[in-house]
Amino acid sequence: MLRPSTRLVTRRTPIFRTLLLGSTQNGSRSFASATRSIFPDEPTATSVTTDLPGPASKAAKDEMARVQDVRAVNMMIDYDKSLGNFVADADGNVLLDVYAQIASIAIGYNNPALLKAAQTPEFAKALMNRPALGNFPSKDWAHVLEDGLLSVCPPGQDKVYTAMCGSCANETAYKAAFMYYRAKERGGYEGQEFTAEELSSCMMNQAPGSPELSILSFKHAFHGRLFGSLSTTRSKEIHKLDIPAFDWPVADFPQLKYPLAENEAANEAEVDRCIAQVDETIKAWKSKKPVAACIVEPIQSEGGDRHAPASFFQKLQKTLKDNNVLFIVDEVQTGVGATGKFWAHEHFNLPSPPDMVTFSKKFQAAGWYFNNPELVPNLPYRQFNTWMGDPIRALQARVLVQEINKHDLVNQTQAVGSRLFAKLEELQREYPTHLGDLRGKDRGTFIAWDLPTGQHRDAFLQSMKKEGVLIGGCGAKSVRLRPTLTFDDSHAKILVDAIRKVASSTSL
Repeated sequence: MLRPSTRLVTRRTPIFRTLLLGSTQNGSRSFASATRSIFPDEPTATSVTTDLPGPASKAAKDEMARVQDVRAVNMMIDYDKSLGNFVADADGNVLLDVYAQIASIAIGYNNPALLKAAQTPEFAKALMNRPALGNFPSKDWAHVLEDGLLSVCPPGQDKVYTAMCGSCANETAYKAAFMYYRAKERGGYEGQEFTAEELSSCMMNQAPGSPELSILSFKHAFHGRLFGSLSTTRSKEIHKLDIPAFDWPVADFPQLKYPLAENEAANEAEVDRCIAQVDETIKAWKSKKPVAACIVEPIQSEGGDRHAPASFFQKLQKTLKDNNVLFIVDEVQTGVGATGKFWAHEHFNLPSPPDMVTFSKKFQAAGWYFNNPELVPNLPYRQFNTWMGDPIRALQARVLVQEINKHDLVNQTQAVGSRLFAKLEELQREYPTHLGDLRGKDRGTFIAWDLPTGQHRDAFLQSMKKEGVLIGGCGAKSVRLRPTLTFDDSHAKILVDAIRKVASSTSL
């Protein structure tokens, strides 16, 4: 649902900062009191008393297998007993969760503010009377957006299009880019009329009504699993096999060398190589399938937590502008505070805002931000579906914003992540093979490292689970941390102790 913001956008102003930040003996800040104030009854330790999976989990999985494919199931969860940063399984085992539903739980399990909001008449009525938002939005829909999603929009953005998930957020952003491109070719939307040939040919999936245009993405990228978004996904073969795809261009994403401080010149040369390739690719495709937009993740998450320096994104934006290609930043996994800024691309000091910023996961809601009114098509129903988002999720996002601001959780994530990274660097010096290419410094808790092979990585994840920590993988051989924003120093200690125990007992 499109709604322009009619009030001043609220930036992330910390509330109660002095009350929530205690001092440790070494002078650094401690955020444990903030999380403890949210979850006073949160467990203080993990507890694994059965095999994983245990008998109750196996029984629940077998029951589920009668009606659904269970081969991807990681754990059978008891959500009644999960709290804060700890997740309980069907057997009563309690694990520290630093994976958080594939990076989508922002403020912890059974957060009391969300539970309280869910019991209000506003939530109940939104749940019982789900509208077709494009036709029948509630009378206060604009205020719901302004008080929630739009109150933390990325710098320079002031409009939002709501969608159902990260994949369809990207999918509809692509559609906007294509319609914008064609409008520019026709001289703009003013007085625009479609030709009879365009109207008839599009019904046959033929040009000129269905034009030969493309979206540029990067190797190892993940942007979703729908047809357009899957065509720009390049992370794992299993995602794409047997699915017809658009013939769209791809460019190299920088492959950085670590440690970063020892490889600055080589990494900057790699940035320049990739930017030159982007420019060459756009020009080469101009004559066959012109590139309408380029989409990029601030950190290639599913592809292995692949980082690039700010210079890459600054040069990429300039190259795209020079070639009249729209710049889409995919913040589905990186957004909403996980990197120590509300939006990860804020780390890059871009000279101007991206054309579109897509979001989902931690926000529960999904969609994309923008500021150019020309990204709105000239006619209704060109960018449309029945739901166009979900009011319940927008209301949930509003509570998330309030709680993140109230407890200063973005700053907490940055500070806790900085101390955690320092501890992991110590572990890396002790166990360099277990924590190869440690990355994510100054990116909050958005941290990852590599093991020698995918098999070693998978074994590490299983060993960590037995030690009471649920942790995730990505890419071919990487381990990734994706805790909630309420993850604090006490949780970090549990995590580091478990990593040390697994590393010390495993020869690689």
